[in-house]
Amino acid sequence: MDLKDVLATNVRLLRQAMEMTQEELAERTGISSRYVGSIERGRVSASVTILGKLARAFEVSPCALISPAKR
Repeated sequence: MDLKDVLATNVRLLRQAMEMTQEELAERTGISSRYVGSIERGRVSASVTILGKLARAFEVSPCALISPAKR
C-alpha cells in the first residue's frame, strides 16, 4: 500500500473516531477543508509540516499516521 493511501485511511479513521468533520480538522490544523479532503482521498502527498499539524490535531505521533493498521 502506498504511503499516501495509508495516510488517507488513517486520517479519515482518526477524524471519524473523534467525531470531527473535515471542516473541524481544517480549523485545528490551519489548512483548508478541501486540502483535508484531498489528503483523505489520497490525491495529494502531504508535506512533513502538514503531517506534523495533523499529528498534533489527533494527539498522535506522525509515525502513527503513516503506519499501516495491523490486521
